[in-house]
Amino acid sequence: MASKILLVTGDAAESLEVFYPYQRLREEGYQVDIAAPAKKRLQFVVHDFVEGFDTYTEKPGYTWPADLAFAEVDPADYAALVVPGGRAPEYLRNDPEVQRIVRHFFEAEKPVAQICHGPLVAAAAGVLGGRTSAAYPALEPDVKAAGATYVDGEAVVDGVVVSARAWPDHPAWLRAFIEVLRVKAPLA
Repeated sequence: MASKILLVTGDAAESLEVFYPYQRLREEGYQVDIAAPAKKRLQFVVHDFVEGFDTYTEKPGYTWPADLAFAEVDPADYAALVVPGGRAPEYLRNDPEVQRIVRHFFEAEKPVAQICHGPLVAAAAGVLGGRTSAAYPALEPDVKAAGATYVDGEAVVDGVVVSARAWPDHPAWLRAFIEVLRVKAPLA
Protein backbone atom coordinates (compact mmCIF):
# COMPACT_ATOMS: atom_id res chain seq x y z
CA MET A 1 0.00 0.00 0.00
CA ALA A 2 2.68 2.51 0.96
CA SER A 3 4.04 2.66 -2.58
CA LYS A 4 0.77 3.53 -4.37
CA ILE A 5 -0.51 7.05 -5.01
CA LEU A 6 -3.90 7.89 -6.49
CA LEU A 7 -4.33 10.84 -8.86
CA VAL A 8 -7.98 11.86 -9.43
CA THR A 9 -8.77 13.85 -12.54
CA GLY A 10 -10.95 14.11 -15.63
CA ASP A 11 -11.39 15.79 -18.97
CA ALA A 12 -10.18 19.42 -19.10
CA ALA A 13 -7.62 18.93 -16.35
CA GLU A 14 -4.51 21.05 -16.80
CA SER A 15 -1.95 18.88 -18.66
CA LEU A 16 1.07 20.03 -16.66
CA GLU A 17 -0.75 19.59 -13.35
CA VAL A 18 -1.47 15.96 -14.22
CA PHE A 19 1.78 14.97 -15.87
CA TYR A 20 4.29 16.72 -13.63
CA PRO A 21 3.20 14.98 -10.41
CA TYR A 22 2.48 11.74 -12.30
CA GLN A 23 6.01 11.57 -13.72
CA ARG A 24 7.82 13.07 -10.73
CA LEU A 25 6.22 10.65 -8.26
CA ARG A 26 6.94 7.70 -10.55
CA GLU A 27 10.54 8.91 -10.73
CA GLU A 28 10.64 8.70 -6.92
CA GLY A 29 9.52 5.05 -7.19
CA TYR A 30 5.81 5.32 -6.40
CA GLN A 31 3.13 3.61 -8.47
CA VAL A 32 0.69 6.30 -9.59
CA ASP A 33 -2.80 5.30 -10.70
CA ILE A 34 -5.03 7.77 -12.51
CA ALA A 35 -8.73 7.59 -11.65
CA ALA A 36 -11.50 9.46 -13.47
CA PRO A 37 -15.29 9.35 -13.67
CA ALA A 38 -14.93 6.54 -16.24
CA LYS A 39 -12.05 4.35 -17.41
CA LYS A 40 -11.44 6.04 -20.76
CA ARG A 41 -8.95 8.20 -22.63
CA LEU A 42 -9.01 11.68 -21.06
CA GLN A 43 -8.55 14.97 -22.89
CA PHE A 44 -6.42 17.42 -20.93
CA VAL A 45 -5.94 21.14 -21.62
CA VAL A 46 -3.13 23.68 -21.53
CA HIS A 47 -3.65 26.84 -19.51
CA ASP A 48 -1.27 29.66 -20.27
CA PHE A 49 -0.84 33.19 -19.03
CA VAL A 50 -0.92 35.66 -21.92
CA GLU A 51 -0.10 39.33 -21.52
CA GLY A 52 -3.21 41.46 -21.89
CA PHE A 53 -5.65 38.73 -20.77
CA ASP A 54 -7.48 39.09 -17.46
CA THR A 55 -7.24 35.34 -16.84
CA TYR A 56 -5.51 32.32 -18.32
CA THR A 57 -6.14 31.04 -21.84
CA GLU A 58 -7.05 27.43 -22.62
CA LYS A 59 -5.94 25.22 -25.50
CA PRO A 60 -6.27 21.47 -26.15
CA GLY A 61 -3.55 19.45 -24.43
CA TYR A 62 -2.48 15.83 -24.26
CA THR A 63 -4.70 12.80 -23.98
CA TRP A 64 -4.06 9.95 -21.56
CA PRO A 65 -5.96 6.86 -20.42
CA ALA A 66 -7.44 6.63 -16.95
CA ASP A 67 -6.38 3.47 -15.14
CA LEU A 68 -9.69 3.06 -13.34
CA ALA A 69 -13.06 4.68 -12.71
CA PHE A 70 -13.81 6.40 -9.40
CA ALA A 71 -16.36 3.67 -8.56
CA GLU A 72 -13.56 1.06 -8.78
CA VAL A 73 -11.27 2.88 -6.33
CA ASP A 74 -10.68 1.48 -2.86
CA PRO A 75 -8.87 4.43 -1.27
CA ALA A 76 -7.53 2.14 1.46
CA ASP A 77 -5.21 0.71 -1.22
CA TYR A 78 -3.40 4.05 -1.58
CA ALA A 79 -0.96 5.90 0.64
CA ALA A 80 -1.54 9.37 -0.82
CA LEU A 81 -3.72 11.44 -3.13
CA VAL A 82 -3.02 14.04 -5.84
CA VAL A 83 -5.77 16.40 -7.07
CA PRO A 84 -4.66 18.41 -10.12
CA GLY A 85 -6.40 21.54 -11.30
CA GLY A 86 -7.69 22.82 -14.58
CA ARG A 87 -11.43 22.85 -15.19
CA ALA A 88 -11.92 19.19 -14.23
CA PRO A 89 -12.44 19.91 -10.49
CA GLU A 90 -15.39 22.17 -11.35
CA TYR A 91 -17.47 19.12 -12.28
CA LEU A 92 -15.59 16.38 -10.39
CA ARG A 93 -16.53 18.01 -7.10
CA ASN A 94 -20.16 17.03 -7.72
CA ASP A 95 -19.33 13.32 -8.14
CA PRO A 96 -20.25 11.37 -4.97
CA GLU A 97 -17.56 8.78 -5.74
CA VAL A 98 -14.75 11.34 -5.86
CA GLN A 99 -16.12 12.92 -2.68
CA ARG A 100 -15.97 9.49 -1.02
CA ILE A 101 -12.37 9.05 -2.13
CA VAL A 102 -11.23 12.51 -1.04
CA ARG A 103 -12.95 12.24 2.35
CA HIS A 104 -11.07 8.99 3.00
CA PHE A 105 -7.65 10.62 2.55
CA PHE A 106 -8.47 13.68 4.65
CA GLU A 107 -10.16 11.71 7.44
CA ALA A 108 -7.33 9.12 7.54
CA GLU A 109 -4.73 11.94 7.58
CA LYS A 110 -3.00 10.52 4.50
CA PRO A 111 -0.87 12.88 2.38
CA VAL A 112 -2.82 14.97 -0.14
CA ALA A 113 -1.39 17.26 -2.83
CA GLN A 114 -3.86 19.69 -4.40
CA ILE A 115 -3.17 22.48 -6.85
CA CYS A 116 -4.99 25.24 -8.72
CA HIS A 117 -8.72 24.35 -8.83
CA GLY A 118 -8.11 21.05 -6.99
CA PRO A 119 -9.20 22.41 -3.58
CA LEU A 120 -12.74 22.76 -4.99
CA VAL A 121 -13.04 18.98 -4.65
CA ALA A 122 -12.01 18.98 -0.98
CA ALA A 123 -14.39 21.90 -0.36
CA ALA A 124 -17.33 20.01 -1.90
CA ALA A 125 -16.41 16.88 0.07
CA GLY A 126 -16.67 18.95 3.25
CA VAL A 127 -13.06 18.39 4.37
CA LEU A 128 -11.39 21.72 3.62
CA GLY A 129 -12.85 23.55 6.62
CA GLY A 130 -10.34 24.43 9.32
CA ARG A 131 -7.41 23.91 6.95
CA THR A 132 -4.98 26.33 5.34
CA SER A 133 -4.79 26.06 1.57
CA ALA A 134 -3.43 27.70 -1.52
CA ALA A 135 -5.41 27.56 -4.76
CA TYR A 136 -5.62 29.46 -8.01
CA PRO A 137 -5.99 33.07 -6.74
CA ALA A 138 -9.49 33.47 -8.23
CA LEU A 139 -10.61 30.68 -5.84
CA GLU A 140 -9.77 32.61 -2.68
CA PRO A 141 -13.51 33.26 -2.00
CA ASP A 142 -14.30 29.55 -2.53
CA VAL A 143 -11.56 28.43 -0.15
CA LYS A 144 -12.78 30.90 2.49
CA ALA A 145 -16.44 29.91 1.95
CA ALA A 146 -15.42 26.30 2.66
CA GLY A 147 -14.15 27.43 6.06
CA ALA A 148 -10.45 27.33 5.23
CA THR A 149 -7.74 29.98 5.39
CA TYR A 150 -6.48 30.98 1.95
CA VAL A 151 -2.75 31.54 1.44
CA ASP A 152 -1.31 32.93 -1.80
CA GLY A 153 1.74 30.65 -1.82
CA GLU A 154 3.69 28.23 -3.96
CA ALA A 155 3.83 25.38 -1.43
CA VAL A 156 1.43 25.67 1.49
CA VAL A 157 1.84 22.80 3.94
CA ASP A 158 -0.94 22.12 6.45
CA GLY A 159 -0.06 18.87 8.20
CA VAL A 160 -0.17 16.25 5.43
CA VAL A 161 -1.96 18.50 2.90
CA VAL A 162 0.25 20.37 0.44
CA SER A 163 -1.32 22.92 -1.89
CA ALA A 164 -0.22 25.40 -4.53
CA ARG A 165 -1.65 28.04 -6.89
CA ALA A 166 -0.92 26.64 -10.35
CA TRP A 167 1.70 24.90 -12.48
CA PRO A 168 4.37 27.62 -12.12
CA ASP A 169 4.57 26.45 -8.47
CA HIS A 170 5.43 22.84 -9.36
CA PRO A 171 9.04 22.70 -8.07
CA ALA A 172 8.19 23.99 -4.58
CA TRP A 173 4.84 22.13 -4.44
CA LEU A 174 6.23 18.70 -5.30
CA ARG A 175 9.37 19.21 -3.22
CA ALA A 176 7.17 19.87 -0.16
CA PHE A 177 4.82 16.97 -0.99
CA ILE A 178 7.71 14.53 -1.40
CA GLU A 179 9.05 15.61 2.01
CA VAL A 180 5.63 14.74 3.51
CA LEU A 181 5.58 11.42 1.64
CA ARG A 182 9.03 10.44 2.90
CA VAL A 183 7.71 10.73 6.47
CA LYS A 184 4.07 9.61 6.12
CA ALA A 185 4.17 7.26 3.11
CA PRO A 186 7.73 6.04 2.62
CA LEU A 187 8.46 3.64 -0.19
CA ALA A 188 8.13 0.02 0.89
